[in-house]
Amino acid sequence: MAKEMNNRQAYYNYYIETKYVAGIVLLGTEVKSIRDGKVSFNDAFCLFDDGELWVRGLYIAEYSHGTTNNHIAVHDRKLLLQKRELKKIQAQLKEKGYTVVPLRVFLNEKNLVKVEIGLGKGKKLHDKRETIKSRDVEKEIKRYLK
Repeated sequence: MAKEMNNRQAYYNYYIETKYVAGIVLLGTEVKSIRDGKVSFNDAFCLFDDGELWVRGLYIAEYSHGTTNNHIAVHDRKLLLQKRELKKIQAQLKEKGYTVVPLRVFLNEKNLVKVEIGLGKGKKLHDKRETIKSRDVEKEIKRYLK
């Protein structure tokens, strides 16, 4: 069983307000690479195109045992959500400062690949410093409690 892959940078750069779990359209070799844990969120973001939500910049390494039918590592992948969820996300995106960010890729109970996306607002530099400070304080507290 593969571990879930988290986008730690998203929690550092954004205040995540709402989370959604979406399906994703993948090829067979992409699923095998995800099960091996070969996913990177560097520069990954979500965008709307003709009312559909797409994730762009998500890196899924080529499958090591793939043949000529292997997938391209970085390309746009369609996210699968219900229409009412898509409309709700689009309405919130029209507000100032909101963005949709992929948070994690995981396998659910039925062994289907899912992507958790979050709707969040960008943090300012001083907010990021505050996040680092609170994380360091939590580490110190855990260290003293051991």
